[in-house]
Amino acid sequence: MKNEFLRELESRGLIYQASDIDGLNDVLNAGSVTAYLGMDPTADSIHVGHLVPAMIIRWFQKYGNKPIMLVGGATGRIGDPSNRNSDRPMMSDKQIKDNSAGLRRCYEQFIKFGDGSTDAIMVDNYDWQKKISHIDFLREFGTAFTMSQMLAMESVKMRLASGMSFLEFNYMPIQASDFLHLFDTYGCNLQLCGADQWGNSVAGISLIRQKRQKESFVLSCPLITDANGVKIGKSAGNAVWVRADRTSPYDYYQYFRNTMDSDVEKFLKIFTELPLAEIAKLAKLRDSEINEAKKILAFEVTKIAHGEDAATAAADAAAALFAGGSDTGSIPTKELEMSADMGIVDFVVASGLLPSKSEVRRTIEQGGLILDGKKITDVNAMVSPAESIMLQKGKKTFLKILVK
Repeated sequence: MKNEFLRELESRGLIYQASDIDGLNDVLNAGSVTAYLGMDPTADSIHVGHLVPAMIIRWFQKYGNKPIMLVGGATGRIGDPSNRNSDRPMMSDKQIKDNSAGLRRCYEQFIKFGDGSTDAIMVDNYDWQKKISHIDFLREFGTAFTMSQMLAMESVKMRLASGMSFLEFNYMPIQASDFLHLFDTYGCNLQLCGADQWGNSVAGISLIRQKRQKESFVLSCPLITDANGVKIGKSAGNAVWVRADRTSPYDYYQYFRNTMDSDVEKFLKIFTELPLAEIAKLAKLRDSEINEAKKILAFEVTKIAHGEDAATAAADAAAALFAGGSDTGSIPTKELEMSADMGIVDFVVASGLLPSKSEVRRTIEQGGLILDGKKITDVNAMVSPAESIMLQKGKKTFLKILVK
């Protein structure tokens, strides 16, 4: 009988690859399973590109299983070569500590942590990796990986062309040994990962099989790309963050509100917990009616990440701007010191709405900058101090400036 958790994932398009789907099905049907999801602390927040594995581990817990969140304090000190054409920058111990704490706060929105049998725990691979000397690591694991196996990995092939360092080359064996450690310590026999981590993850299966003569499993999820086909992430410069102080709930809501028509059904399945029957009805909406499905998508996704109150406030703010409402309290705001008139270009850059003067000028020339409801057509226009100034880029990006 197909396990309910796997059926849920399959029906929502959340499975990309599985190392042994039949074997995993049997293990899940036999009782509660422990699985881990790893994340290197390269930032203090997860972003939209991380939401697919976050939703998988959320469903995993809902179906009575135990999640382990592994933060890569050790692997983060090395740098994952996957989907990279350059070395990752080295982080300080304080950066790693602060980022790890931020990741914990993000995942607390998706899964329940605690001491219960199915409550999630968070572990740091630095806690055990720092105790192993380089010689001991090589003696224990060096013969478990062949050069041909490692060189065949796509992440390695891509980096070899641009000059992969020996530091990065160690990433896969360390990640594999993490799986073995969690297998021994917590009985963890399933690793959840993104499609780009497949090679690193299945290496752990091989290591467990060699060292313990036991079977374990890997389940990967698809990667989400933006409208241009680019993987959404911090490295690509197109990240939409889950933390409210990095991306406001309003902007988070608007990101999903602006989903392309062709992606609405897919995103409803992946990013929400709406019943599939309801999603099927929403998927039938066409033309202007599909905007209602987009509003539901944006609300449900924002509710998971920020709570129902924040989702309601974001939806109300959007209605205030686009449907003549009155509540604009959830529109992103920024305080700005301003005692005299400022040129529009300098004002917009100081506000943070656009990053450079050249981009402000280009937006004005394209007719995409609006100040207090009036389109700006002159790059030399002046802005006078006022208690509150509303900036708008295009049709759907707003920023309220509170003048000090």
